[in-house]
Amino acid sequence: MRIVPPALFGLAVLVCAPALAQQNMAAVAPSPSADEAPTADGPAVTAPPGAQPAPTALKPAAPTATPAPTQAASTTPPAETSAPATVAKAPAAKEQKSAALTPKPKVYRPGRIPQETENIDNVDSDGIAATVNDISVSEFEVRQRMALFTATSGVQQLSDDDKKRIRGQILDQLENEKLELQEAIKKHITVAPGEVDTQINRMVADSHISMEQLREVLANAGSSIEALRTQLTAQIAWQKTVAQEYQERINISPAEVDSELARYAQGADKPHYLVSEIFFTVDNPDKDAEVLKTAQSVEEQLKSGGNFAQIARQFSQSPSAASGGDMGLVHEGQLAPELNAELTKMQVNTVSPPIRSIGGYYILALRGRQEAMGAKLNNQEEIKVTPDTTLSLVRLLLPLGSAPTKEVVQQGMKVANSLRSAYDGCEMFQKAQAQIPGSVFMNLGNMRVGDLSEDIQKSLEASHAGEAAAPVISDQGIELIGRCDKKIVVQTAYKMPTRDDVENQLFQEQISAMARRYMRDLRRGVDVEVR
Repeated sequence: MRIVPPALFGLAVLVCAPALAQQNMAAVAPSPSADEAPTADGPAVTAPPGAQPAPTALKPAAPTATPAPTQAASTTPPAETSAPATVAKAPAAKEQKSAALTPKPKVYRPGRIPQETENIDNVDSDGIAATVNDISVSEFEVRQRMALFTATSGVQQLSDDDKKRIRGQILDQLENEKLELQEAIKKHITVAPGEVDTQINRMVADSHISMEQLREVLANAGSSIEALRTQLTAQIAWQKTVAQEYQERINISPAEVDSELARYAQGADKPHYLVSEIFFTVDNPDKDAEVLKTAQSVEEQLKSGGNFAQIARQFSQSPSAASGGDMGLVHEGQLAPELNAELTKMQVNTVSPPIRSIGGYYILALRGRQEAMGAKLNNQEEIKVTPDTTLSLVRLLLPLGSAPTKEVVQQGMKVANSLRSAYDGCEMFQKAQAQIPGSVFMNLGNMRVGDLSEDIQKSLEASHAGEAAAPVISDQGIELIGRCDKKIVVQTAYKMPTRDDVENQLFQEQISAMARRYMRDLRRGVDVEVR
């Protein structure tokens, strides 16, 4: 089963449904100014269901080939509810120091951007869900965050039990965010609107959608861009707070780096897999069937186009949930035997069915594969498409109606490009036809490229095996042509991480552990009342 970005098929109704085909799209609202930035007392934020971790301005690039620490996936402890802080590693003296956990007095530099501290509750709150140190978490905030999860995860339906569990997790997140923002204000931390804009722009680019589409997806789910901005603001503020408090106390010794490099070298002669996980704990054998049913329900959500990382954040009971289920690179034989057996059979960009292992059920996602270091690669050369080439093709037509406006055509192209980005084979266009009113699917079978229109020929000549060609506008509407040949996967070989990669990884592991300890300490002395 293929992993695709969150479903955007609902946007296509604006193009294909006759009653809506002539409507103009709303313009993008301007970004909030510094005075409009969310504050500690407004709607708060942590690692959003679906948002990417927001790095600080100085964060170095994360290593791309650094494995997760060697351990059996089935032995991980319960997940923390707060996302780990990813911060920049400050230059440190070479002598080894202990990583003290107790906060120390610091001299604070004034923030360049002022932050409001008024306690502003939304007038539409409809009541208080909880209070944290006399600061309220409104029911409106909870509803907005639930809607934000629905919009960004691609989940279509949730059972009542799932809704109850997710609501409890979201309420915990909102409580943590209040504490995080209170602590950030206490430490004179500020967040510029431009920092939040950077994260939103990254999300838009990763999802291959426009800002208008993002706003519409959020609005259709009952959320808003403001709720997303609030969540990202608190996340960035917390990362800065943790960095200011602890990063200067962490020093990774050369011996620690040597030990990690030796561990990586032991598995260098084996294939490596870039893996994500969703873990469901089975605490009681009598609950095994119930947990399996939940795991199968999540698998169905993934089949419907659900975003793996967002769903992992809400459902997984592993520590990796905070990072969207990311386990990093693991080599063959590193995981439990039953997990390793399934992993070695998987294709890149697919997810597994629920796998019973020690402690519960796992759903694995294979995001990439690297062959053993030094392996001879057998990369297949792709054929060049010419008018005489015969290809197995499918067609998806998005009708635009008679005399479509410029805005309708632009919106139709946005939808078509989103479908093209998510394309994972001929069956996807057939499923899309069932979800997009007015669209037309046709299996063209084996077609000579020269028998198609000139525009489609040019589009196919620029395409690759297993992909959809760029959309073409014809008299009938927007034409999408998908190739049914097998996609060629380019093989790569594993490369040992550098010393800098390993040092940065160890630093991030320590700062994340300190962030969790920091939050536990804050919660011990807090007065939280759930209504």
